[in-house]
Amino acid sequence: MKEKDDKTYSISELSREFDITTRSIRFYEDQGLLTPQRSGQTRIYSKRDRVRLKLILRGKRLGFSLAETGQLFELYDADKSSVTQLNTMLKLIEHKKAELHQQLDDIKVVLMELVTVEKRCRETLNEAQLQKTTSS
Repeated sequence: MKEKDDKTYSISELSREFDITTRSIRFYEDQGLLTPQRSGQTRIYSKRDRVRLKLILRGKRLGFSLAETGQLFELYDADKSSVTQLNTMLKLIEHKKAELHQQLDDIKVVLMELVTVEKRCRETLNEAQLQKTTSS
């Protein structure tokens, strides 16, 4: 019987667990983010691959690109103390937060413009309806 740390996963197991397609998992492999072992045509994913897949999906949800996620993996592989990785992650977070704040500011401006246009449309519509009523 295998030790818990030696547990392996098939592509379909990971696909079901994370509710993603096997095609997505193969794509992450093609990008060099996952490195399963092979037994003939069968991919055998390690605990490390499973953790990486979880991190890829979390990074995606937070708005990080696959390149940024890959950069973090490379840093971790090169420096297991993770100091460099954590400093890089903090910079990425800072950058992502700045992007999101800018998007939020842009959304607020667009919302204000929409409110103004809506108000003008309603005023024009009311005037047109009033003219129609008075000319009848």
